[in-house]
Amino acid sequence: MTSNLLNHQIDDILESILTDASGDIYMVNPSRDAIEEFVGVATGFDGTLPTVHMLADERTLKEVMDDFIVASNAADLISEDALALRTLEEAPENSLVITEDRIVAIVHAGDRVGGLITDDESFVEDTYDTYAERWEAAPTYNLRTPPISDVRETLSEEISPEAEADFTAILNSLETARGDGDGLDEVTISLLVAAKNEALLYDISKWGEDVGIASKATFSRTKTKLEDMGLIDTEKVPIDVGRPRLRLKIGDERLQEADNGQLATVAQSILN
Repeated sequence: MTSNLLNHQIDDILESILTDASGDIYMVNPSRDAIEEFVGVATGFDGTLPTVHMLADERTLKEVMDDFIVASNAADLISEDALALRTLEEAPENSLVITEDRIVAIVHAGDRVGGLITDDESFVEDTYDTYAERWEAAPTYNLRTPPISDVRETLSEEISPEAEADFTAILNSLETARGDGDGLDEVTISLLVAAKNEALLYDISKWGEDVGIASKATFSRTKTKLEDMGLIDTEKVPIDVGRPRLRLKIGDERLQEADNGQLATVAQSILN
């Protein structure tokens, strides 16, 4: 029996598993916290990541992936073949992480978390094969959020490197990006960045639709909301043919005075 991982945080347990694993991993019935922590650990992992086949409850996955920060980093892992998502029809009682040579049961006991480990060769092999079969039969979870690396690269190319730096700084200042009162959503962040850099509404909404953040209509509706609340202003920019386009500008002087680290906090306080 390998030593159990007791009195550890979930991220420590996952880091240990990723470091020691020699092949593909099955992560079965993870909690919401475990999914979030896995994405964080894997995103910052120093080394070659194994492929993690995550079999999770569909509702739990949806709740977690409503956070743009988590979802966009998960999408990066998927694009790198380090993560695949499928949904469980019938969840086991425990959360399990299964490698080719050991099984770790993640156990929560109040504020404590433990990883109970077995490396019994026959039991591990049977369990691994069982979940490999369940994986093949499980429905794929369709994550529609674009990879954060694509978001940053295209924003830099299509709007400006300064806009990308502002976008990244705002995301880094947030714990969550849901737009449900706990954080700004990705469309609001994009529009604030566009306004800070005086980009055109047409350009930022076209970029957002092309990269997969949201439709132009969603950008337009959110722009109207932010403008009505005084966070952003617009000015008409004549073009040779067709209706004038709108240039976005920061409207509230509190936002004009805020740096990137404060911009999200100030915007959130105004929106609330």
